Amino acid sequence: MTFMKKTLAASIAIAAASSLAMSTAQADMSDGEVRIGYLADMSGTYRDLAGPGGLTAMEMAVADFGGSVNGASIVISSADDRNSADVGANTVRGWIDQDNVDMVGGLVASSVSIAVTKVLEENNGLGIVSGSAASSITNEHCTPNHIHWVYDTYPLANGTAKAVVEQGGDSWFMLTADYAFGHALEADVTKVVEESGGEIVGGVRHPFPTNDFSSYILQAQGSGAKIIGLANAGADTVNAITTASQFGLTQSGQQLAGLLIFLNDVHALGLEATQNLLLTTGWYWDMDEQSREWAQRYFDEVGRMPTMVQAGIYSSTMHYLKAVEAAGTDDPETVRAQMAEMPIEDFFARNGSIREDGRMIHDMYLAQVKTPDESTGEWDLYEILSTIPAEEAYRPLSESQCKLVQN
Repeated sequence: MTFMKKTLAASIAIAAASSLAMSTAQADMSDGEVRIGYLADMSGTYRDLAGPGGLTAMEMAVADFGGSVNGASIVISSADDRNSADVGANTVRGWIDQDNVDMVGGLVASSVSIAVTKVLEENNGLGIVSGSAASSITNEHCTPNHIHWVYDTYPLANGTAKAVVEQGGDSWFMLTADYAFGHALEADVTKVVEESGGEIVGGVRHPFPTNDFSSYILQAQGSGAKIIGLANAGADTVNAITTASQFGLTQSGQQLAGLLIFLNDVHALGLEATQNLLLTTGWYWDMDEQSREWAQRYFDEVGRMPTMVQAGIYSSTMHYLKAVEAAGTDDPETVRAQMAEMPIEDFFARNGSIREDGRMIHDMYLAQVKTPDESTGEWDLYEILSTIPAEEAYRPLSESQCKLVQN
């Protein structure tokens, strides 16, 4: 056989082997595709903190990954859950039954996430919760079928509430969204305030969502508490802060503690209204060069700087795709185990890892909103005061009620 014939034969053999390898890899992907469902509030209270911008972040991750895994195309579906647990659960049930969706991402309202993760557990699916705050999602509501990515109420309380009490804010009135997230945040804040030597002197729960906060702010003023803790989020927090300003709450000597403040909230309210506000965040676009680089790419797509949730959606999607590639399958149980084996160190997470309860732990940050004089631009809004190490930020496994944890 001539050299040319040998080379041609070798090339054909290599091509055949590559084709067989690709066919085998695709065979390990259900339906020959990796199908992801993005579920979030696309039009309501939480639209700006996740919403369409979170879908863009997910699409960026898929594009950056190359659009396919081991030869299998990556396909994204999306839906608006309208902040309804029933709508969310039914949507995911349909995705699993009819569209064979492999992973559900986004997931913002905690009540929706808890309902959806039950559906995922019943159907052996996989979910990555990036927008929800309730720490119960990996505590009493944990499942072997989901991971909680960005943040939860435990570090929010440990960061913001602890810092406020240490600065002399030792009497609190809680203004709480009346659903799973608000209840979890109220409970975690109460624990931290009391353990730090403060007290909760009163509180009121408001429907989710709420437009008129007048009566609630009047009750807070009447309590005489030094600190009014806002255990709500999104448009509810914006409305509460706006109403408090209209009623002269801070001018009379009381202080607001926003327990879950997002970048878009501060931007919407302006620095005049939010200056010096303490908050805990899982990420900030201007933290370092790596964060700034990704945030600028996002800004070029959307025209706004990303929230920690939108950054977390990119991070979690990329980690999922890397795990599918490494495992050679989109089988939920195999992929979740692979994700837990792989450390997370990217523009979003520092010292990240996934615990047995499904909580992705990573460094969190105590931040303060800048004054108008300190800010150098439209999105120059935070100063990072300190880092809360991953191992200290989240609920210790020794306190866990998760059925997956062996105490």
